Amino acid sequence: MMNFKIFALAIIGITFLFQTYVEWLQIKSAEREIPENVRDVYDKDAYQKWLCYYKEKTRLSLFRHIVFYVITFVIVGFDVYAGIVDGLSLKGDYAAALGVLVAHMLVSLVYDIPFSYVNFMKVEQKYGFNRMTKKTFIVDQIKQAVIGLVLTGGICALFILVHKALGNWLLPVFTGIMLVFLLVMAMLTPVIGKIYNKFQPLPEGGLKDRLTKLLEDNGCTVKAIRVMDGSRRSTKANAFFAGMGRTKTIVLYDTLLEQMTEDEIMAVFAHEMGHNKHRDILKNYAMNIFHIALAVLLAWGLVSKPEIYGDFGFQGLNYGFGFYLLSGVCLSFLSPFLGLFTNLFFRQFEYAADRFAAENGYGEALVSALKVLARNSFYCLSPHPVLETLTSSHPTISQRVAEIENLTVGSHGKET
Repeated sequence: MMNFKIFALAIIGITFLFQTYVEWLQIKSAEREIPENVRDVYDKDAYQKWLCYYKEKTRLSLFRHIVFYVITFVIVGFDVYAGIVDGLSLKGDYAAALGVLVAHMLVSLVYDIPFSYVNFMKVEQKYGFNRMTKKTFIVDQIKQAVIGLVLTGGICALFILVHKALGNWLLPVFTGIMLVFLLVMAMLTPVIGKIYNKFQPLPEGGLKDRLTKLLEDNGCTVKAIRVMDGSRRSTKANAFFAGMGRTKTIVLYDTLLEQMTEDEIMAVFAHEMGHNKHRDILKNYAMNIFHIALAVLLAWGLVSKPEIYGDFGFQGLNYGFGFYLLSGVCLSFLSPFLGLFTNLFFRQFEYAADRFAAENGYGEALVSALKVLARNSFYCLSPHPVLETLTSSHPTISQRVAEIENLTVGSHGKET
């Protein structure tokens, strides 16, 4: 009879080797020549500063990766969570599951907080990006831990309830529940964001008038255009769509408004409008249907074989450890394969949003805005092509610039 612990450790080992390869590609990307069309992003001094920053970030990432998998091997190989459940004499499905989930949260915090602290409070601080105080960092960690435990514990408890009540009908019912949950969470994104940040309406004035007109000209409706206090944590800039339906909101970082010209802001806004116009949020939700259905199928398979838990030191089925196997073993192993397809679609979404901005007359401004984002956030301008294929949801800055410039040249040719 198969020993499921050995099988799980083998899967973890394969995943470790693959992720180590990804980390190696990250490191090798620093040696690649920067493409000609984005060579003006960094001058000589800025490039040397970026290179030092990138090497520190990749070394930290590699070390973090190794420590994570060492901890994972110890947890699975030495039946750590089963020992905790037995040691605390936790009885019943709910209590035993919660014991594993809490233990895993605490282990994650002990492992993750030091690396996050070094990343934000040391490396990001050293290169002038971090604006978080130690208090903000600690509060963020507490919020993330509490929210994560509440969500994971609630989903696990609901899963136990549905499984006990419906047996194999769990598959369609719980898949439906999770899809509704995902939809509600997407709609509540603007509300959830207020847990971490403050949002203010974009001030009245010429910029807001131009943005509103661009929306009206393209038949786009949003609940609001808001400015987020991203500068409270970082100097890096961004913009994104939040919410769905009546809660749909365009969010601009205050750092974006500080660092860019009005035309560049318009270009970034037009890009985000392109995502809205092409219903990319809805398409992303549709792709998540498959991912959720697969996750529920795997979860059902894990709880349908209570005998496997004996190989991990448990007396019988433990739903919490089943969730751990689902996320830490099964989905970690499958996510690179799933990412190959989803990231391919996401990159096409980005190209299409760029085209939308260019078609609205903001092609040159978008090129300039992309370079500002790259320069002020220390983007890697020449990632290894295999790395891009495996992990990147966005084309490289160079690829996007080339595509936009081709569109701009093409449109000029038509006009003449």
